[in-house]
Amino acid sequence: MQIMINEIKNWLQEAAEIIKNEIANNDMTVDTKKDRKDLVTNVDKQVQDFLIEQMYDFDPEAKILGEENGRDRLTDFSGRVFIIDPIDGTLNFVLEGENFCIMIAVYEEGQGKLGFIYNVMEDILLWGGPEVGVFINEENLPAPADLDLAEGLVGMNSSMYRKNSYNAQTMAEYSMGVRMSGCAGIELISLLRGKRNAYVSSLAPWDYAAGSVMLEALNMKSSNINGAPLKFDGRERFIAATPTAYKEMMQFIGQRKN
Repeated sequence: MQIMINEIKNWLQEAAEIIKNEIANNDMTVDTKKDRKDLVTNVDKQVQDFLIEQMYDFDPEAKILGEENGRDRLTDFSGRVFIIDPIDGTLNFVLEGENFCIMIAVYEEGQGKLGFIYNVMEDILLWGGPEVGVFINEENLPAPADLDLAEGLVGMNSSMYRKNSYNAQTMAEYSMGVRMSGCAGIELISLLRGKRNAYVSSLAPWDYAAGSVMLEALNMKSSNINGAPLKFDGRERFIAATPTAYKEMMQFIGQRKN
């Protein structure tokens, strides 16, 4: 496992250099997917291709689930599976040049082993899993305090908040405040570091896979919005929080009218 950890850290550093070079050279092409706000760039695809090449060199038998280039469905999670988000927060990447992440998760026989979330421009890497603990760069990260919802900030999807989906506005009002970064990786880093005590959004597997591994390792809770295990198949309403805040949020969700 230590060999794999070191390899993945190296991949992330090399992938980050690809991104930074593209930013410096201002050589980016931008396309849309589902709508004008759902962006993809040549850099997303280039980074994913680079990571896939490294993964197959490391383990030719591995399976890969990734956001781009037709890798977005996987029905067999037996053996080792790498799950990739080459640039999480592409809209931020294009318009801000910051507040985006690279995310990699490793699952074996359907169980989360390792997660990596790298804030490229801030050079902050959260990584780890149930067998090794969780780290921020090379410093051990303790489990956040088990705060209730009213004691902290909640990260939230802007559409869910605007539409008050699943009583999102009620949860936000009950908390100390709501924050919206437009990047699941940024929100999950904040949650794992104890800067948020809850996060609610609509996410795909590559958005939540790495974070879910580390949340489990820190005894935090995550699931789909109804409390069921995440399916790793398509987009789902996602909730993660400290154990106490999670219980409270599930009560609010159960009271929803929509």
